[in-house]
Amino acid sequence: MKIFNYITVMAVAALALLTACDNIPEDERLIYVKPAAVSRAVLIEDFTGQRCVNCPAASEVIHQLQQEYGDSVVIAVGIHSGPFGASTPLRTDEGDQYYAHWQVQEQPSGMVNRTGLSLHTTWAAKVYEQIQQTAAVSIKLETTLDADTRKLDVVTDMMAVDGNVAGKLQLWLIEDGIVSLQLFPGNARDYDYVHDHVFRTSINGTWGEDVAMAEGETAQKMSSITISDDYVLDNLRVVAFVYNSTGVLQATQAKLIK
Repeated sequence: MKIFNYITVMAVAALALLTACDNIPEDERLIYVKPAAVSRAVLIEDFTGQRCVNCPAASEVIHQLQQEYGDSVVIAVGIHSGPFGASTPLRTDEGDQYYAHWQVQEQPSGMVNRTGLSLHTTWAAKVYEQIQQTAAVSIKLETTLDADTRKLDVVTDMMAVDGNVAGKLQLWLIEDGIVSLQLFPGNARDYDYVHDHVFRTSINGTWGEDVAMAEGETAQKMSSITISDDYVLDNLRVVAFVYNSTGVLQATQAKLIK
């Protein structure tokens, strides 16, 4: 009799649990929690050149914006290219490819989150507009540098935080503190001009690599490069950004960790 009562009690308890579960509507049993919003950083691609007499004015605009918002919010890359960059030590083949691809017609000019080419006099307003928005994706960088071999490893972790994300991850190497010639209006020359955020090379290909995530999903990319002996390791940074046909979705940067 005791055994029978025990079995009966257990059966009733199990039935009660099943009944309780049935009382919860199916669409409420698993509640999706949207990822937290992420503040948006702004990428300025500055098409510049050492023989461009008005380009220092664009650099000053970038400096002022970084002073106001911080260089983690306003991320600048100076791409020495085009006719004013030709035959100068800071130009690169990739920089000229970008110059041609975006059909740059004058310098200084640039792009703010790839929302179209614009003059430096409009960058402040464009930056302000961009930072009012939240980002569609979060990006975290981890850099590891072997100073002896000059091999740099980069791990990029991403998450789609606002909608599905499909585009490309681009990694660039930039250098600060390069002392070299710069022309100014009136044919003035400054041989001790300090060039910052100079584009040196891409790390994961000229146009980056594909990335796709549904909202809430993560993705990780690993990249490596051996850094040229011409670059000062302590002055280098990695710039990472995700972009698609609508523009730059998010950007970040990190110094090299030895």
